[in-house]
Amino acid sequence: MIWDVIVIGGGPAGLMASIAASSEGAKVLLIDKGNKLGRKLGISGGGRCNVTNNKEMDELIRHIPGNGRFLYSALTKFGNRDIAAFFEKLGIALKEEDHGRMFPVTDRAKTVVDALVGQVRRQGVEIRENSPVNEVMYEAGHVKGVRLQSGETILSRGVVIAVGGKSVPQTGSTGDGYPWAVAAGHTITELYPTEVPIKSDEAWIRSRELQGLSLRDVTLSVLDGRGKAVVSHRGDMIFTHFGLSGPAALRCSGFVVRTRKDGKGPVTVAIDWFPDVSGELLLAEWTSLARSEPRKALKTVLKLRLPERAVPLLLRLAGADGDTAVAGVPKAVWQKLADLCKSLPVSASGTLSIEEAFITGGGVNVREIDPKTMASKVMPGLFFCGEVLDVHGYTGGYNITAAFATGHAAGMAAAGLARG
Repeated sequence: MIWDVIVIGGGPAGLMASIAASSEGAKVLLIDKGNKLGRKLGISGGGRCNVTNNKEMDELIRHIPGNGRFLYSALTKFGNRDIAAFFEKLGIALKEEDHGRMFPVTDRAKTVVDALVGQVRRQGVEIRENSPVNEVMYEAGHVKGVRLQSGETILSRGVVIAVGGKSVPQTGSTGDGYPWAVAAGHTITELYPTEVPIKSDEAWIRSRELQGLSLRDVTLSVLDGRGKAVVSHRGDMIFTHFGLSGPAALRCSGFVVRTRKDGKGPVTVAIDWFPDVSGELLLAEWTSLARSEPRKALKTVLKLRLPERAVPLLLRLAGADGDTAVAGVPKAVWQKLADLCKSLPVSASGTLSIEEAFITGGGVNVREIDPKTMASKVMPGLFFCGEVLDVHGYTGGYNITAAFATGHAAGMAAAGLARG
């Protein structure tokens, strides 16, 4: 038997590709090496599954810093509104939360996984679990099929590779697709971790002085070796025993990796504790308080604005004695404290590993992929979708949107190829 389409990988991209291809009448075989489809989908969004984001197209693409413009065609045909409508049609009601994030009203990722897998089965897709693929076979400049690790050969007119990247390997994403792409003639851009905590070798980080301290609504900036801001993100963050984590840190992490690779000096991340207050206004507030209550201790005044655990560190970095009455604090010390509150430098020695990251940066070079169909430009019959591509976004529903959009495009095009 020759299948019309073989989809390798049972994640969001692979499930959507299977649904799209079979909806066009194609005979589809979905192969996954694990014993459960949708494993990464099942832990996404903190186990609630952030299925998409409701932002407008341009804003959506802006939140996909890794080749987001490549997705324009795919998102035009099957974008966030289409994804929401798709799930509503399956009986999965969605709700919008902060920053446009869309979740199932059940707050359970299992609801989404079951709906997708159920639709795959209803459309007659044959599913082979516990069937790791050893290689994608090519013959005479065209896809021929796949060979399983068991030695079994399965023929197909088209193959969709949807096996993910190298992050969260416990869900099955172990980089299997890259060698298959290279064998077809593709290049793989350098892989690196994104959406991952940042490491620091600061002494006060290593001493765990602020470990566990959470900051709400701060701005974190990545500075290159010349002190120039590469990117800034506003959000929550938390100090850890090795560095920084939380949404703001995760969004900056990929830029830390790439800036370090530039080799133009040490990379720093700077924390603005008060994004809505200028340094001048902060300084004026403190000096005014010093005039009205001159006998108050400096540390007492700082605690009015800052978390108590952070005050000793900032005092030490400013070279100030917290027990000094504010009336006796020199203007230079006030200025230094204000500067630290607006830009506390934290050395960035790297990030956690790609296996510990939420998302993989790099992948199959998108210049070698047709953005309308996700078809390989170098190997007819071969398609790619999801995280195996050199496309990555921030957390918040952007990566899963890219997976669904590219999976839909790949499935539709692979079915069309089979018909042709």
